[in-house]
Amino acid sequence: MSAIKLYEKELAFQADRRKATTEFIKIASDLWYDKSIEIVLFKNQVIDKNVSDIINLHEYACEFVQKPISIFDSVEILRTINDIQLPPSKLDIGKLTYEYHSDENNYSNVKAFALDKLKSANSRNGITPKDVVLYGFGRIGRLLARELMAKTGKGNQLRLRAIVTRGTLTPETLEKRANLLRTDSVHGQFMGTVDIDFKNKAMYINGTTVHIIEADNPEDIDYTQYGIANALIIDNTGAFRDKEALSRHLKSTGSSQVLLTAPGKEIPNIVHGVNHMEFDPDTNNIFSAASCTTNAITPILKVVDDSLGIKKGHIETIHAYTNDQNLVDNMHGKYRRGRAAALNMVITETGAGKAVAKALPQLMGKLTSNAIRVPVPNGSLAILNLEINSKTSKAALNTIIKKYALEGDLVEQIKYSLSNELVSTDIVGTSAPAIYDSTATIVSEDGKNLVLYIWYDNEFGYSHQVIRLAKYIAKVRRYTYY
Repeated sequence: MSAIKLYEKELAFQADRRKATTEFIKIASDLWYDKSIEIVLFKNQVIDKNVSDIINLHEYACEFVQKPISIFDSVEILRTINDIQLPPSKLDIGKLTYEYHSDENNYSNVKAFALDKLKSANSRNGITPKDVVLYGFGRIGRLLARELMAKTGKGNQLRLRAIVTRGTLTPETLEKRANLLRTDSVHGQFMGTVDIDFKNKAMYINGTTVHIIEADNPEDIDYTQYGIANALIIDNTGAFRDKEALSRHLKSTGSSQVLLTAPGKEIPNIVHGVNHMEFDPDTNNIFSAASCTTNAITPILKVVDDSLGIKKGHIETIHAYTNDQNLVDNMHGKYRRGRAAALNMVITETGAGKAVAKALPQLMGKLTSNAIRVPVPNGSLAILNLEINSKTSKAALNTIIKKYALEGDLVEQIKYSLSNELVSTDIVGTSAPAIYDSTATIVSEDGKNLVLYIWYDNEFGYSHQVIRLAKYIAKVRRYTYY
């Protein structure tokens, strides 16, 4: 084939691929907005993505599973999903496409395949939507608001009804809070609309009313006057950390459950995907989503311990600076944190090593931990130095982690990175709380010591873990196919 004919063939293929991708985006959007069926591609979100984003995700998928997963296959399966009756669901089109090629000899056509794979979806009971109140509106609170409103759909799951703030609300402070939701220096523009109504003390987010409530004490609020009932209160202030303090939320009229976005005392500390099933929402009404670091390291530690056994280890967290630190040198209640956050690497403590044992009791006393805050605003890295019971190799270990990232209970928690060029800005906006850097892994010659590098978006990834846990607590988890 001549060079010019080859080039023209490549152009034609690219045009066909982009056309198919446009159809993929339309069907995925229709499924979400018309049927409350959310499509993901190996856990990566596809809603509000452009053509290039979707093509890149397919290329990642091919490399990840070492099989040809093309946009043309995905579109064909999406058409079939659109034609069959399914309840509100979350479906991984990458996994379905992968399995269709693996099982293609067992099915006469795509429809027969999809009907068989998704047959259990219709056995799920209906979902009662849950009202949600965000108590506090800081970094995590605003990201939760963004995600809850972006994924409201028909309102079949979590419904953000109110945000509680401290201090007097004025037209100026309401506009400032709205603008912090609209724009974010790390996470960019909110893909939606935010308007304010000071007279009614509300924000209209994507045209939906969210009440802004002023309160200094949780027990003083009557949520029912806002039409809110049986609400899940997500406390992201950090002001209340133990059972007694958090119970104050339950004294407010219209609330029924509390979820703390920080490690808590005397309450279940949960890493969703690892130990959430150990706590029944019918018998517990106060929960903690632990910390961002605990959510990053616990899934990987569980995989290593279940597969190879952990004798002991040390965790060093290279963490983005936080609002707890000083912008310039000044007095601080903790050592070193008083020094300018954007100019210094700062050694400080972390309770992540001990906190892991709350989710994985078998690791009690086996792990030490420390942290270094570094001059980046977001995006962190946990280094796990582990001594294990069973010998392994880098290839064998990576195969183990990859399997858990592809199937099982931790597919939402572990993202498997294949990149040799991964740096901290690359992982910003990743919904998985743990990004396993497969190319950076080190295994000693005797196969008994490991050094693992686990990246995490300490804001975005953690916020998604909070929402996953909130859906479990509220019993609004849809049918999922991963």
